[in-house]
Amino acid sequence: MRSIRLRILAILAVLAIAGVVAWQLLPSDEANKDPIAVGTTDVVTSLDPAGAYDAGSWAMYSNIYQSLLTFKSGATVPEPDAAESCGFIGQKLQTYQCKLRDDLTFSSGRKITAEDVKYSIERMISIKTDVGPWVLFPSLKNVVADGRTITFNLSARDATFPQKLATGAGSIVDRESYPPNKLRAGNTAEGSGPYVLKSYRPGEMAELIPNTRYQGALSRTGVPVTVHYYEKSSELQAAWKAKQLDVTHRELPPATLAELNPGDPDLRVTEAESAEIRNLVFNVRPGSPLADKKVRQAIAWTIDRGPLVTDIYKSTVEPLYSLIPQGYIGHSTPFFDAYPTPDSARAKKLMQEAGVQTPLPITFAYRGGNETYAKETAELRRQLEADGLFKVTVKSVEWTKFQKEYAAGKYDAYTIGWLPDYPDPDTFSQPLVGRNNSLHNGYSSKKVDSLISSTLQYGDRGRTSADFKELQAQVGEDVPLVPLWQKKDYVVSTTDVSGSQYLSDGTGLWRLWELKRI
Repeated sequence: MRSIRLRILAILAVLAIAGVVAWQLLPSDEANKDPIAVGTTDVVTSLDPAGAYDAGSWAMYSNIYQSLLTFKSGATVPEPDAAESCGFIGQKLQTYQCKLRDDLTFSSGRKITAEDVKYSIERMISIKTDVGPWVLFPSLKNVVADGRTITFNLSARDATFPQKLATGAGSIVDRESYPPNKLRAGNTAEGSGPYVLKSYRPGEMAELIPNTRYQGALSRTGVPVTVHYYEKSSELQAAWKAKQLDVTHRELPPATLAELNPGDPDLRVTEAESAEIRNLVFNVRPGSPLADKKVRQAIAWTIDRGPLVTDIYKSTVEPLYSLIPQGYIGHSTPFFDAYPTPDSARAKKLMQEAGVQTPLPITFAYRGGNETYAKETAELRRQLEADGLFKVTVKSVEWTKFQKEYAAGKYDAYTIGWLPDYPDPDTFSQPLVGRNNSLHNGYSSKKVDSLISSTLQYGDRGRTSADFKELQAQVGEDVPLVPLWQKKDYVVSTTDVSGSQYLSDGTGLWRLWELKRI
C-alpha cells in the first residue's frame, strides 16, 4: 500500500497539574450526546449496493452494510468480517470458500444466513445496473450456499477475488427486504454494518447511529454521526467556517487546502498520499467523432497537465501519465513516454491522417455543481480549441444523470474521478479498460483482456509488474482515456475530534466508527 504521511496541525495547552489535565480531556455529558457532523461533496447514487459504483455510495455502504471480508486501515490483505474464515480451495485460485459467522443479524433483527450472502451477490450481478459494481466479477460462475458455508466458483483464476469481496460490491442485504429483480426504492436501508441508517434525505443528510447488533472485525462501533452533503465545495467551506461541521472530507476548495495554516490552533489535518485519480475518457463506439485512434492520440498530444495542477488545483494534485498511479505495483509512465509535452504539429498531422475536417465538433461532459470541475473543464476546452483542431460543446450534468448518460454513450468525452476499490493495481485495469468496463465507453482490446487475465494468475502480486506495464503501454497506444492527475487526500477536523486520521486511506472505505470526541 502507498505510504501515508500524517501531519497533525494542533496546538494543545500544556497544563502542570495532572488532575486538571485529566478533567480537561474528559468529554462532557452534553458533548457525548451530540453526533459528530461530517461534511462532504460526495454524492450517494443509491442506498442499494446493487445500484452504485461510486465513492459517495460506497462510503455509505462501508458503514451500514457488511461484507464477508474487510480491510483494516492501511492493510493490503482483507480479513474476515461477516465471515468466520475464508480461503481458496486448492491451488487453482478458482474456488473460494467462506464460513459465515453464526452470530450475525440484520438491523431488523433477522438472522443472517449463507443464503442471504448468495442472494446478495447473485442479485447484484443479475440486476446489472448501468452504474452498478457487477463489472468486478466477470469470472464468477456461481455461488453455492450450504449451511454456513458459501462457495464461489470461478471460470478463471482470480487472485484478487477476496479483495473484491471486501468492497461495497460484496455488501450483504436481507433477501426478504431487497427485491430480486430491481433496486430497492426509498430512503431506508437494512444491513449489518457498524451503523444503522436512522434517517436519510438525499443530497442533504444521513443520520447514523451505532448498530448494537453488530458482530464482526471491529471491536467497537463508534459514536453517532451525521453526514451532511453539499453540492459545491464553496458550500462545504461555508459550513466549515460557520462551525457547523466537525470533520470535512472530499472536498474543500483546492485554494483552501493549499493554504492550510500549520499554526492554526483549531485544526487537525490529515494529508495522505492518495491513489485517487482523474481521467479524460473518450467514447470510442463506432460513429463517435473520437472512434478513430489517431484523433484520440491527437488529443493526448494536446493536453497540458501543468495548468491543471498549478492553476486549477493549486498543487494539491500531481500530473499523472499512467493508468496505474504511483505507489502501486506496475506503475509506469506510458503517456509521458509517448506524449512527453504538448505538440500541436504532431496533433495536426494525426488529425490529417485520420481524414477528419477541423475543427472537429465534440461534446464534453462533466459532473455539474462542482466549481473546480467547471474550471478544469474550461481549461481543457481552451487547450483543445487553441489550435483549431476541435470545437468543444461543454455540458454540465447532475451526477446521477451524468452516470446514466455517459454509460449510454451520450457524450464524446467526459471526465471521471476514480478511487481504488482495493489495494491492488487490478482495481485500475479491469474496471477501467477491461471487457465491460465501468466507464462504458465502448473500449475493448483482446490484448488488454489477455494481460488482465495474466495478472490475475498470481497470488504473489509482485510477479504481475511486467504484465501491468505492458497493459499500460497498450492503453497509451489505444488512448481510450488520458490520465490527468493523482491527488492527495485531505481530512480536516476540529481538535476536539479524534480518529480523523483513520477515516480514509484513499480507498472506498469510510471509517466513521473511528471518530470520537475527546
